[in-house]
This record gives sequence, C-alpha cells and structure tokens, in this order.
Amino acid sequence: MALTPSTMLALGTKAPDFKLPDTVSGKSVSLADFAGKKALLVMFICRHCPYVQHIKEGLSKLGKDYLDKEAAIVAISANDAANYPDDAPDSLKAFAKEEGFTFPFLHDETQKTAHAYSAACTPDFFLFDADRKLVYRGQMDDSRPGNGKPVTGRDLRAAMDAVLAGKAVPSEQKASIGCNIKWKKGNEPL
Repeated sequence: MALTPSTMLALGTKAPDFKLPDTVSGKSVSLADFAGKKALLVMFICRHCPYVQHIKEGLSKLGKDYLDKEAAIVAISANDAANYPDDAPDSLKAFAKEEGFTFPFLHDETQKTAHAYSAACTPDFFLFDADRKLVYRGQMDDSRPGNGKPVTGRDLRAAMDAVLAGKAVPSEQKASIGCNIKWKKGNEPL
C-alpha cells in the first residue's frame, strides 16, 4: 500500500458536478440531488484499502448520526475495478450493505469525478457548505491502522457541526492519509 496524503484542494473551490451510478440502488446520483442541504460531504473511499477498513464503522456511524440533519453525505469509489475487483460495483454494494451505510455509494468508472475533485487517496474527504464551496478537506481524525488511537471522526464532525451551525470552519486542517487512488493506466493525474 502506498501511503498518500490528500492534495488539500483550495478552500472556497466550488463542488464539481457529477452524475454517477449508486452501487446499491442502481440509480444515477448527481450533485443537484443534494440541493437544499446546508452541508455536503463527498468522500472518496473504496473497499480494499486498509485505511478505509480501519474507519468503516466510523463512516457508518457518521452516516447514521447525520441522517436527520441538514447534511448530505455521498461516497465515491474511483479505483480501477478491473485490477482491484474488491472495488468493483457489486463488491462495493455488498460492502455498503454489510456496513449499513445510509449514504449513496457511487462508482466513478471513468475516474473523471476523482480528477475533478483532485482526490488522491482513500479515504479523502471534501466538505462543502450550502453554497457548495469547499470549507474542509482533510482527515476524519488522528486514528490510523496500528497507531492505537480510537476512530472518533473528531476533525470531520467538528467541521460538519460548524457548517450546520453557520459557523466558520478553521482553515488549519490536517491532510487525510491513505492508499493512493488506483488509477487506470494512462489516467494518472499529472
């Protein structure tokens, strides 16, 4: 596994549009589907990554805790499914069901959405406000596989709570760290 930090896309960046299939429902999901929510969390995750495996229960809890709030959450897997079959749509669907994810889990077959968001690793988190401007990009918390720290979601939850309360999110943010996105040959970022 290649230890890769998030690219820390510039705060204030507008959320890039997307329209991708949900691996669970089979329906297309787009940015417009989340209109009217005060916050939108876009997460790039996958199934096979040990960093995602480490926080999967925390992701499930996050989805459940914010389900009845003015926040929307969407997960996207952009990994090359041909070379990483655990990240193919049927496997992602099974993962979402096993973990009880309450948010859509989309598959980015072309990897265009991952490129548009400058996603670099799994997990990679992007939190947007009601105007769909980026207010947080960084880690879920300080927990990593093997470091003994509990998965709390502290950093991400604090940012989401600030957005929901109409408060500013601190601009000093720690990069997320995980496995690099598994790009298709010739599709790697420049």
